[in-house]
Amino acid sequence: MLRTHTCGELRAAQIGLEVTLCGWVDSYRDHGGGLFIDLRDRYGKTQVVFSPESGAAVQEAARGLRNEDVIKVRGQVSARPAGTVNPKLITGEIEIRCVELEILNKCKTPPFLPTQQDMPGEDLRLKHRYLDLRRPAMQETLMLRSRIIKMMRDYFEEQQFIDVETPILGRSTPEGARDYLVPSRVHHGHFYALPQSPQLYKQILMMAGYDRYVQVARCFRDEDLRADRQPEFTQLDVEMAFVDKDDVIGIIDGLVQRTAKELKGLDVQLPLPQMTYDEAMERFGHDAPDLRFGMELVDATDLAAEAEFRVFKAVAEAGNRVRGINAKGAADKYSRRLIDELTEFVSNDFGAKGLAWFKCEADGKLASPIAKNFTEELLAKFKDRFEAEPGDLILIVADKFSVTCKALYALRKRLAAELKLYDPKQMHFSWIVEFPMFDHDEETDRWVAMHHPFTAPRPQDLEHLESDPGKCRAVAYDLVINGSEAGGGTMRIHDNKVQQQVFGLLGMTPEDAKERFGFLLDALQYGAPPHGGIALGIDRWVMLFGGLDNIRDCIAFPKTQRAADLMTDAPGNVDRKQLDELAIKILRPEELKK
Repeated sequence: MLRTHTCGELRAAQIGLEVTLCGWVDSYRDHGGGLFIDLRDRYGKTQVVFSPESGAAVQEAARGLRNEDVIKVRGQVSARPAGTVNPKLITGEIEIRCVELEILNKCKTPPFLPTQQDMPGEDLRLKHRYLDLRRPAMQETLMLRSRIIKMMRDYFEEQQFIDVETPILGRSTPEGARDYLVPSRVHHGHFYALPQSPQLYKQILMMAGYDRYVQVARCFRDEDLRADRQPEFTQLDVEMAFVDKDDVIGIIDGLVQRTAKELKGLDVQLPLPQMTYDEAMERFGHDAPDLRFGMELVDATDLAAEAEFRVFKAVAEAGNRVRGINAKGAADKYSRRLIDELTEFVSNDFGAKGLAWFKCEADGKLASPIAKNFTEELLAKFKDRFEAEPGDLILIVADKFSVTCKALYALRKRLAAELKLYDPKQMHFSWIVEFPMFDHDEETDRWVAMHHPFTAPRPQDLEHLESDPGKCRAVAYDLVINGSEAGGGTMRIHDNKVQQQVFGLLGMTPEDAKERFGFLLDALQYGAPPHGGIALGIDRWVMLFGGLDNIRDCIAFPKTQRAADLMTDAPGNVDRKQLDELAIKILRPEELKK
């Protein structure tokens, strides 16, 4: 080793010891008689002093040091002079009196410094990710990630799970998103697909008798990106046999409890609370509600039908919904201009046709530009329905159920942040259960799987598979942390006939099913046990437990929202020879249109 200690290791107990440190120059200060630098590595910082005692040659070399130079220093650990102790550093009581300096590598002027206060835009940081990764905040996040993964591995090993690797090169199967395809050089015209998840492989493992499987799995989905989504991501993949959903949920409950205790010092009571999908959509407008605060959605469709207000009345008579939220104490905080901004927010981004509002005044009456369309008696009913008190602001959306859900969920989330209704350090864990088995695609007039086509319906809903698929509820469960889906799982279909039936409902002919999933259908006929599992998004767990807003900050080398790696310029061109070996021809845009 080139060094005897790290830059975060030395304390007063080592005073008098001769040591060698290596690292990056974090800052330098020339005080005339002596030169001071802070030497940094991922463990911390240590002050190094170059004084006349260091020798003229060492001092001269030190004066040429600049930020991010890589150096090795040898010297004696000394106590800092009285009045110069730095309590902000874990090494703040000591300094190194340097007697030997070796410059391992000079750094050209960097586009930004890892420890500067105002960081540049994300594109520049991703282009120079090797500099960005030197930031203490990034290093702390990646160390947190490593710690979380180790905790997960240790926990599941204690629970007698077996870690099994599954293939990266597999067959393209529909799982809700586009596959990343890999052409075969040996089998021209045929393609592998990178796994969206190890779903089918882990089900096969259950049929093979490995009743407790776990894997830290790399997954790939070619889908539109956002702040909490990446084209390649990592999940903790879990599957269990001879269990029901409560067994799977119970295992994850234990992991949540341990992680929250060890990382946050939180005492999480088990079992974690559960809420059905239907209840979540009614109360919060979303299947991953943030339960750190209230402001639940209120339905006033029956009251709207009594109003002379044409918009409300028409929506109610059409069988749609009039729903809203009560922002407690927010009436004075939102002017007409700010309410107009909220109206644009729900209209432009979430399809609402408008946003009605009432302010509860000091006398307890509701005031609004549309109040003249309501009798005093009806206004009093609205006030009671929303449990409004003086100073409250009621915001209402009248539209289709789906639109009211999207608009009010987003509005609730925005207002909670603006009104500071929760402590950002607080964490809330819950389960959403009993999701719909299918969703109806209006464009194609077809049923599509809400989760994936291998999800088991509730036993009591099997009769609806033929008569009314929309009534089927799946044995599905999502873990929600602070309003984000942190994991999702289902019990799987282990009966070949039911699986064939579900494939048929999804528009798949028996021939299609055999072509795509023949190996699974075959395996189901050779002794398949009841089984189910879950996948936990490791990137998202790191983001949530680290208190971060962007999942790209939780990944060492992430892609942009256009799925590009700015550091390596991937995706990039390949040689014509490589394409010829794969029997691939690239069409120009005008050729593709033809």
